[in-house]
Amino acid sequence: MSAAVQPMVISGAEVWPLIEGGKGVAVSNGRSSGAWAAAGGVGTFSGVNPDLIDDNGEYVPLVFKGRDRKARHEELIDYSIKAGISQARIAHETRKGEGRIHMNVLWEMAACERVLQGVLEGAKGLIHGVTCGAGMPYRLAEICARYQVYYYPIVSSARAFNALWKRAYHKFQEWLGAVVYEDPWLAGGHNGLSNSEDPRKPEPPFPRVLELRKLMRSFGLGDKPIVMAGGVWHLKDWKDWIGSRELGPIAFQFGTRPLLTKESPIPESWKKRLLELVPGDVVLHRFSPTGFYSSAVKNRFLARLFARSARQIEFREEPDPGNGFTRPLAYGRKSVFVREADFARAEGWIAEGYSQPMRTPDRTLVFVTPEEHREIRRDQSDCMGCLSHCNFSNWKDRDDYTTGKLPDPRSFCIQKTLQEIAHGRGNPIDEQLMFSGHNAYKFREDPFYANGFVPTVRQLVQRILTGY
Repeated sequence: MSAAVQPMVISGAEVWPLIEGGKGVAVSNGRSSGAWAAAGGVGTFSGVNPDLIDDNGEYVPLVFKGRDRKARHEELIDYSIKAGISQARIAHETRKGEGRIHMNVLWEMAACERVLQGVLEGAKGLIHGVTCGAGMPYRLAEICARYQVYYYPIVSSARAFNALWKRAYHKFQEWLGAVVYEDPWLAGGHNGLSNSEDPRKPEPPFPRVLELRKLMRSFGLGDKPIVMAGGVWHLKDWKDWIGSRELGPIAFQFGTRPLLTKESPIPESWKKRLLELVPGDVVLHRFSPTGFYSSAVKNRFLARLFARSARQIEFREEPDPGNGFTRPLAYGRKSVFVREADFARAEGWIAEGYSQPMRTPDRTLVFVTPEEHREIRRDQSDCMGCLSHCNFSNWKDRDDYTTGKLPDPRSFCIQKTLQEIAHGRGNPIDEQLMFSGHNAYKFREDPFYANGFVPTVRQLVQRILTGY
């Protein structure tokens, strides 16, 4: 087998520089990550609301008993710690002494520090590294150093790493395993686009990664690997990167390709859908309750969110003739003032059955059906506090437990939909959020997957090592 890459020391052991991207809510687990490590790479299980597996190998679902958000939030934290430990044990047993095991967490998930420390405490010696993105994880280095595991911050720009290094990471250089550069235009799941970057104008990764390397060299980190994540499919596409003196040591993270393996825990219907995607079927949107951009497969779930936001008009509490807000619009016991043209649009939506206006935090109204209204309100009421702050339910995991803003009906309960698609409840393809990287259409084009072939993780890693 001829490899386009050479082994590299990652998290204290020599492995193939091929890293399984950690996908949240039960989509990368102990079995899939352990198999990736057993194949000689770095497997990554998700510490973001993972599944709890008992001593008999049975899945134990979380059934909330708390009557309010704070109580359910505490139940979720307790479950997540126990579940993370169970997945770490499965990964450790599955790897059979090969490769490395990492855990992935999102800094913006609820009580991230408590969950991370709880899992590392309960799974000592089983986890070699922690990857973390979705926010600015300043305390990641301190926590990982305390437990003597390597940390892998996920950034989308040199500027982000500069802030992390100068504020905190310079104190814990020994345990910095690598810096993960995640392409904010191509990666699946939540993306790190900043307000200064245009989601419609992708920038090539090479100049951005080179800028990151130059910054790292200025900090004395020239020998620390950079992990390229987002848009990675064939290693032959990155031949100019491999062995580049300009870029220094480069490893590669695969997030989308491991979805379509025998060990992948996602439902078979999801795997089948991946084989059918064509270019343009994955879109970048900003409906996530985290406030981040994210990439997902176009389906009825996303179509409803796009349509809902399109049925939106501005309003004012009092007449504002200077800006055209003169027409009263009554709904329920309330009345607001809208522009004349928007009043006509609202009448049209109401006639079509979208008869329930809902206020957003931006002084707008969105129009939904009574059924959608009930579902939104029910989901907001059932909030279990899975995020550090949630635009959809106005939850915050500290202080007074509220963001101080109106809940946003243009968003959705991310915990509910990701749990349902991961476990195949309802229709996981068209009616739930399906995260994916933008290169997923290559499943359909790549001859490796001809006739619906689904490889084992080992077969996939061997294929990647050939350059394809």
